[in-house]
This record gives sequence, C-alpha cells and structure tokens, in this order.
Amino acid sequence: MNPFFRCLGALALLGLSSIAHAFDLQQLSDQLAKPDVIHGNFIQEKHLRALPQPLTSKGTFVLAKNHGLLWLLKTPLQQDYRITDKGIARRDANGWQMLPGKSAGTEQNRLFLAVLQGDSSGLQRDFELSMSGEAQNWKLTLTPRSMLLKQVFNQINITGGELVHSIELLETQGDSTLLRMQDSTSAQPLSDAEQHDFAE
Repeated sequence: MNPFFRCLGALALLGLSSIAHAFDLQQLSDQLAKPDVIHGNFIQEKHLRALPQPLTSKGTFVLAKNHGLLWLLKTPLQQDYRITDKGIARRDANGWQMLPGKSAGTEQNRLFLAVLQGDSSGLQRDFELSMSGEAQNWKLTLTPRSMLLKQVFNQINITGGELVHSIELLETQGDSTLLRMQDSTSAQPLSDAEQHDFAE
C-alpha cells in the first residue's frame, strides 16, 4: 500500500482552528477536538527518487469528527477512499470495499484518528513533537519514536495558520509526499450524501 495512504489520517490535523494565544500541545489538543466537519481541496505531489518530476494528483476531502475522512481523488483518475478507525475502504461499483490491512497502516490510522478526536496521548507516545511559530503561522514537526513508524518515515512536517496549509511526509527510502490544502472551511455541515458515505 502506498505509504501516503498509510498516514492519510494525518489530515486529522486539519481540525486545527485559530489559536489566539501561546501555542502549546494542550491548546493544540483542545483545538483538534472542536471542529465537527472540514471541507476542502487538495493537491498532492509525490516525489520519487526515480522520476525527475513529481506525480501530482488533485481532489477534495471531507474530515468529520467521530466519523473519519473522505478522500475523493479527481485527477489524474477518479477514486474515492474512506479512512476510519476500522481501516481504509475504496469505493467501487458495488459500494465501499475494505482494503487489506497492514500493521503500519493500522497503527497510523489509530494514531491520527486519535488526533482527529483531540487525543494527543497516542501521538506523543509514538512521536517526538516540536512546535514553532505563532497562531497564524506555525510549524509542527513529528519525529517517529516507534520502530514501526521509523521504518516508514524520517519526519512529518505540518504547517498552517487558522487551518493546516501543508503536510510533508519524508520517507526513509528517500521519497517524499507534499500535500497542500486549499479553500478549507469548517462552516459547512455534512451533506446527506456524505453522511451516507460514512454510515455504509
């Protein structure tokens, strides 16, 4: 499975909203627990050592507290994914189909969905966290502690202001993924179709 999908739940950090005063991990955890739903667009650039140009894909996402993440790829091909605490599912002609689980993917789903719910204890157990900047211009660096995560990532860098702007995944084999979020908003509730997608 693509290492990007093994930590796609990192998008849970999109739950960040404006922080008005000193930035610390407790306030970060509190902020993560607040937004119920976030909609937005994404551009993903996968940088592979063997290719001179990155592989670029675009689409939309829906992040919903207590539900999970809908990751709707539009180009270069159309494919819908759903990431929940049960794992990763892909939509086909027969509906949502669970993808085979792997230990690294299962572990990261657990970690980052915990972040979505504002539970930073799991994240702090498995990553060294380093924060810098201020509410409207901050950076969070995650360095793996566990051997399982160290096999996949060297580091994860997250930047943002009122909401997350980018997530950069630096992999141990030298490849990297840069995910840029655009037009993110927490003002819209789940649509009927989105509720149905999470309920299936």
